[in-house]
Amino acid sequence: MDLRIFTEPQQGATYDTLLAVAKATEDLGFDAFFRSDHYLRMGTVDGLPGPTDAWITLAGLARETKRIRLGTLMTAGTFRLPGVLAIQVAQVDQMSGGRVELGLGAGWFEEEHKAYGIPFPKEKFARLEEQLEIVTGLWATDPGKTFDFHGTYYDLTDSPALPKPAQRKIPVLVGGHGPSRTPRLAARYADEFNMPFASVEDSARQFGRVRAAAEEAGRSGDDLTYSNALVVCVGRDEAEVARRAAAIGREVDELKLNGLAGSPSEVVDKIGRYAEAGSSRIYLQVLDLDDLDHLELISAQVQSQLS
Repeated sequence: MDLRIFTEPQQGATYDTLLAVAKATEDLGFDAFFRSDHYLRMGTVDGLPGPTDAWITLAGLARETKRIRLGTLMTAGTFRLPGVLAIQVAQVDQMSGGRVELGLGAGWFEEEHKAYGIPFPKEKFARLEEQLEIVTGLWATDPGKTFDFHGTYYDLTDSPALPKPAQRKIPVLVGGHGPSRTPRLAARYADEFNMPFASVEDSARQFGRVRAAAEEAGRSGDDLTYSNALVVCVGRDEAEVARRAAAIGREVDELKLNGLAGSPSEVVDKIGRYAEAGSSRIYLQVLDLDDLDHLELISAQVQSQLS
């Protein structure tokens, strides 16, 4: 079971804070550092000092880390034109020496679009499908050849399809709860399917749908990696769990129900249930980015039992 650290910087974080978390992620043996792609805080937090851009952040981290994978859950398709996104991600992949992964989603948070003057189209999912075809098509075009795409929302003519990533193929993540269109997109474009903030039972059901869609598309269901994203709150004792829950404005019982919370042994047991459902990778949503002791505890007493 791979454990990855997943951050939500729109809730309030500087680049220096994210760098400290990324370096701890690397030093403590976690597999990857991922971040959300949002420009507006959610809930009652003040969000200070304000948002950081996902791909600018990852470009910086690409030069300041050496081992960990870097990526997004999920880049909002509404924020970037697909041709521009393909250039950005390929460049960051070069900067990292081939350690980048792209999670791409349709975008959903209308308020942040209003706050920063970003168009929020109605037909987001259909646009996402074209975006995935364009981004992956640009990267797959042989050097010296050109890429064309003529769709409903995007039109590319004689693109040189440059630059190329350092990796032969950048892993693409697709995720979500949709019962039909989402599995179909994952089956066609994804290397990994991510089920965000879902129960073991719902995860198993959705993984099954994705496997079936992959088979229908002529792929083996085993071609994809299956993963979950879950909030994490671990403590050596009940008091420490309660303190960490309070720090992120959550209740312990709710976190135990909907996330990975409790003692290290409780969390290991629950991760085991996700593994039985088909998950081989967990993105640990860490909400208190100043609590690096939390990461040390997870590394020493959770990750060590899963290695």
